[in-house]
Amino acid sequence: MKKILFVTSEAYPLIKTGGLADVSGSLPKALAEQGEEVRILLPNYQAIKTDEAIFFKSTLSIAEAGGMVAANILETRLPGTAVTVWLVDFADYFGLPGNPYVDASGVAWPNNAARFALFCRVAVELAMDRGYLGWQPDIVHCNDWQSGLVPALLSLEQPHPATVFTIHNMAYQGLFEKTVFTTLGLPKSLWGMHGVEFNGLLSFLKGGLAYADHITTVSPSYAEEIQTPAFGYGLEGLLSHRKAVLTGIINGIDAEQWDPETDPYIAQFFNAKSLGKKAANKAALQAKFALPINKKVPLFALISRLVEQKGIDLILEGLEEMLAQPLQFVLLGSGDKGFEQQLLAFAQRYPDKMAVFLGYDEGLSHLIEAGADVFLMPSRFEPCGLNQIYSQRYGTVPIVRKTGGLADTVTDALPDTLADHTATGFVFDDATPGTLLETVKRALLIYSQPKLWRQVQVNGMKKDYSWSESAKQYQKVYDAL
Repeated sequence: MKKILFVTSEAYPLIKTGGLADVSGSLPKALAEQGEEVRILLPNYQAIKTDEAIFFKSTLSIAEAGGMVAANILETRLPGTAVTVWLVDFADYFGLPGNPYVDASGVAWPNNAARFALFCRVAVELAMDRGYLGWQPDIVHCNDWQSGLVPALLSLEQPHPATVFTIHNMAYQGLFEKTVFTTLGLPKSLWGMHGVEFNGLLSFLKGGLAYADHITTVSPSYAEEIQTPAFGYGLEGLLSHRKAVLTGIINGIDAEQWDPETDPYIAQFFNAKSLGKKAANKAALQAKFALPINKKVPLFALISRLVEQKGIDLILEGLEEMLAQPLQFVLLGSGDKGFEQQLLAFAQRYPDKMAVFLGYDEGLSHLIEAGADVFLMPSRFEPCGLNQIYSQRYGTVPIVRKTGGLADTVTDALPDTLADHTATGFVFDDATPGTLLETVKRALLIYSQPKLWRQVQVNGMKKDYSWSESAKQYQKVYDAL
């Protein structure tokens, strides 16, 4: 059994803005079930929601540029688990309302560097057993830029626990002006091209990449992609240099939360042996979106942030021709206002073929996964992606672009993969509307052959994407350290 301090800026269900929270809420739980002793470290945001008891553990004196400040450590549990959560309680930094990173208008909190530097410094104190908790980890597992300074600061302590740094998305780097490095009072030895300096700026992310004993990211393909200029955001050279300690591990899913046999949000339970019952969910979804209830016409779906990264522009450019095909299309999401308006205009022009729900609705997202026939995910890049995995679990066949985790989790329906029963969806290469349309037509062709279509559905439903499998791969990384 190893002691693991899991350092993260969000964890579901306590606080969530994106996929990092899903991983941070599921992986520690899975590791604990495999016998590891895990503690999650999280800022004590005002927005944290829990019915679990929270109590005081200790007070730490933390050095900042202006002197020493006192930060409290509070303890609670990850709801529904036995995993201990330690909250860094410092009201000046984390007592802000709403989102952990941005204000109500979407602008980053001006003191984010100071907030997460303090968070990292507390993590270091706990890692070195200076937190008055009588517990020292063997491994400190950090996630994304908000905890990137932890491996950097720990490199100055001897001896220190081994460090793992997980990249969930290279696009977010925690970049700040050089003056911030001085303002934060960080050790001068960390500044420089081999340290946290990146093109004259302070990069929290680079702190993790340059100093961690091992780097992981959320899919094998993304681990390769981030070593190229297209996906490395200027850090591809460093990642190539450290590729011997870079591992891609696919994110798992919460198999209890996403299970068509027990999902409380769907109209009819079903499994791979009772796929005929899926039709009731399709009818419920068509009714929910006020589309004609028709079990013969294929129902396409998309759940996404409406931004270019997700390939929404590719869909919009080909939508006229797509809607000329015998299909229906439902969409749940929000994002770029221009994309939202264009999609609403299409839905008004084709009320019998297309419907849009702007925003997010957890229950509706489950019903879409259960009721749709085809799920669209034409992302330009996707570190891992989860919806293509949920889709396969629910017998909804994904159409994805060959990138990141999408490439690793969907097997293209080609003559050989159809023959050997490994096909689970449709995969295309080029991020162009034409290529996407050709793939849609390819899916329609297979859909018109019910026996073949059912086989693709069953292939996907049989795959195991539970966290226990991914947790074992993380354990191998820990063991090697």
